[in-house]
This record gives sequence, structure tokens and C-alpha cells, in this order.
Amino acid sequence: MDIGNLVESVSFLWSPLVFGVLIGVATMFFWMILMPSRALRSISGRLADYVETDRVEELEMRRPFVGRAIVPAIRRVLSALASIVPLANVEDTRRLLVQAGEPWGITALDFLGLRVLFLVLFGGGYFFLASDALAFTVALRNALLFAAIGFFLPAVWLRLRVRSRQKEIARALPDALDMLSIGVEAGLAFESALLRVAEQWDNALTEEFRRAVQEMRLGAGREEALRRMAERTGVEDLATFVAVLIQSSRMGVSIAQVLEAQAAQMRLKRRQRAETEARQASIKMIFPLVFLIFPAMFVVILGPSAPALLEFLGDFAGVSVGVP
Repeated sequence: MDIGNLVESVSFLWSPLVFGVLIGVATMFFWMILMPSRALRSISGRLADYVETDRVEELEMRRPFVGRAIVPAIRRVLSALASIVPLANVEDTRRLLVQAGEPWGITALDFLGLRVLFLVLFGGGYFFLASDALAFTVALRNALLFAAIGFFLPAVWLRLRVRSRQKEIARALPDALDMLSIGVEAGLAFESALLRVAEQWDNALTEEFRRAVQEMRLGAGREEALRRMAERTGVEDLATFVAVLIQSSRMGVSIAQVLEAQAAQMRLKRRQRAETEARQASIKMIFPLVFLIFPAMFVVILGPSAPALLEFLGDFAGVSVGVP
């Protein structure tokens, strides 16, 4: 056998082997690319340990029975009842809930469901209790009236809560601006001054300050966080302060000067508001004066002379009036 035939036979034998080896190496490299690394595997394993079914069930069972079973069931019922309410007022309800401080963490659908629930309870309860004692039409009419009262009662309560919270914020704003001005003049950053004010008091305004600082720390810009704070509260004085602060920061005006000027202006507004309420006090006193104080005075003044007056009127009319 010559050398050429030997080389040809060897190349014929080795070419499938080399091709197979190359295919195997390529497959191995491709699998190494797709296969997760050991670090990711360990992280996935640790995360799997945290979300084990037994662990979740154990943590769930530690919660109170009311929060574990009753509250979710009530929320499902309220959401189902809210589905029959027109959705045109959902945004207004959500805005009012935010301005009220999101009481008990309820959502707009929960609140609408609560209104429907009050409607059913007031109307159905009255009809059930009064259907035997009254005629059907009278009981139905009164039940519809009580149902309307039950439907609008939560809305009235929510608006009163919003108004009370806004008054609280407007009343605390001048003092908060004074402390902000002092903190900024002492060398604190604006966010640090907000936190220092939030540490001194615990009211609706400081809650909004803390939330605004948290939004800034999570990546939101200062202007955006302050604008959201003004929208959440709905207080005109706070919205004016935020607008002036944003405009002054864009124009390069010192924040300390802006805070000092705004604090003086807010103190002036608070004094004017107090004077206005003092002038309205005489008008607001008419109702308790006429319906509460005057009747008591008439009883005290005319009470001792009432028997003699009745006897005189009886003699004048010719009727015998027995007075004990």
C-alpha cells in the first residue's frame, strides 16, 4: 500500500470522529451558555426556602382570624356590591379617600360597596322591622327614605373627614414652614429639614412630609414629590407654597428666603382666617341661643309663676283648674 492510499484511508476514518467531537464540543458550549450559574442557583435555592408552602402557611396562621378570614370576605362582598354602582364616581371617590388620608386602607370600590351595604342594611332593616306595624306602602316609603340615608351617610362622613384633615393641615402649615426655614438656615438640606419637622410633630401634614421624603428617596424628583403631596391633600395654601417653591428653585432663588416669606404669609392668612371665624361666631350662636338657652331661661323665670298663671286663666275663663 502506498503512502497516498494510507493517508486517504486514515482521513476517511478520522473525519467522522473529528466531526462528532466538534459537534459535542459545540453542544457543550451551547449548554454552558444557557445553563444558570452556581450563584444564581444558590440564590434561587435561598428564595425557594423563603417561599416554601409550610413557611407561608405558618406566617399566615400567625395573623388574627379577623384579618385572615373575615376582612378578605368582607372586601370581596363590598367589591361585588360596588360592581352594581356606576363607575363614573370611582375617580372622585378615590380622590376623596386620598385626601382623607386613606382611612383603614380601603379602596374606592370598597367604599362604594360599603355605601351599597349601608343602603341595604338601612332600607331592608327598617322594612323588616316596620312591615308588621305599618301598612305596606307606608313601610316601603319609609324604607326607601332610610335606604337613601344609608347610601349617602358614608359619603357625608368622608367629606367631613376630608374637610377636617384639610383644616388640620392648613392650621399646622405656618408653624411647619417656620421650622423648615430655621432648619434650612441652620445648614440642613431641604429633605432633612422635612424629616426633622416630621419628627417634631405627628399630624396630617407631617404624614405627608414623610411620604414625600420617601418618594424622593425612591427616585422621584423633588418637584414631582411636592406636586403629588399638594394633589393628595387638596389644601390651597399648601398648593400655593409648592408652586412658589418649585418656581423659585427653577429661578435660582434661595430656598431659605422663600420659606421665610411663605411662613410669614401663612401666619398672616391664619390670623385673617381666625378673625373671619370670630366675626361669624355671633351668627353661629343664634341656633343654640334660640333653641337651647332661651327655653331653659323661660323655664327658670316663668316656672314658679306657672301655677298662679294657670289659676288666673282658669278663673278668667270660668273653668276650674285643679293645681296640685
